[in-house]
Amino acid sequence: MIFEQKEIQLNPFNRGFHLITDLILNEFPEVEKIEKGFLKVFIKHTSASLAINENADTTVRLDFESHFNIMVPENASYYQHIYEGSDDMPAHIKASLLGSFIEVPITDGKLNMGIWQGIYLCEHRNLGGSRKLILSAFGV
Repeated sequence: MIFEQKEIQLNPFNRGFHLITDLILNEFPEVEKIEKGFLKVFIKHTSASLAINENADTTVRLDFESHFNIMVPENASYYQHIYEGSDDMPAHIKASLLGSFIEVPITDGKLNMGIWQGIYLCEHRNLGGSRKLILSAFGV
């Protein structure tokens, strides 16, 4: 059994949905050691999230951002947690809806995802800052 784990810090991203698959693989080549197993990626933040979706057409990422902004609006009169700005509480809600981790199968040292799938960092704050990810790869 192989178990590898690493914490990485991402440079700040603008608000939106960003492909980070290649960034993860560049920072965590240990994935290549695993014949059959899983990669788990966990984000250590409450106002950004992770998702797996379309990796080719950039308009998908733009549409995600547009839709989430309509679904979870800023400046709702019922928000009480407003200390860090109008994007803060919506960011927490969006992060809860999407989740704090993803898990991807590893087969023959490569992520076993669909041809059109990629890992997204979903930045829900205007000025979210750098984000920390815990990368865990395990298998045989």
